[in-house]
Amino acid sequence: MSAPAKQTAGTAPVDTITMRETITRALGSEGETDAPPPTPENLDILIGQLRGHLELLIPEVEQMLARLPKDGTARYCAGACAGEARGKLQARPAPRADGELEYARRLARVLRALLDHFEGNAIPSS
Repeated sequence: MSAPAKQTAGTAPVDTITMRETITRALGSEGETDAPPPTPENLDILIGQLRGHLELLIPEVEQMLARLPKDGTARYCAGACAGEARGKLQARPAPRADGELEYARRLARVLRALLDHFEGNAIPSS
């Protein structure tokens, strides 16, 4: 099961469980493409949810970067992932039959990676 919601200093908690449930709806339980394609109406909702999750999580990860060692691999990787996520938000679905479904899956994969960085680094170990 996913980790519970985490909170960084001065912000509301990030609901990682709900974010991971949304990822599963896009990618399936095996994590890639075993999820049945949603109906067009539900696909629009799913894309909106994925975009919203990314819009909330990207600033949290960027804020977290300041607490990581400047020369550390974790900081570099999390920063690169946040940049990739911003790029996915600027992109749009390809104008073909499965364009929106593939776009939703790209958003879900980058959200999953960003969550992995956030959950691994949000709370410093004692």
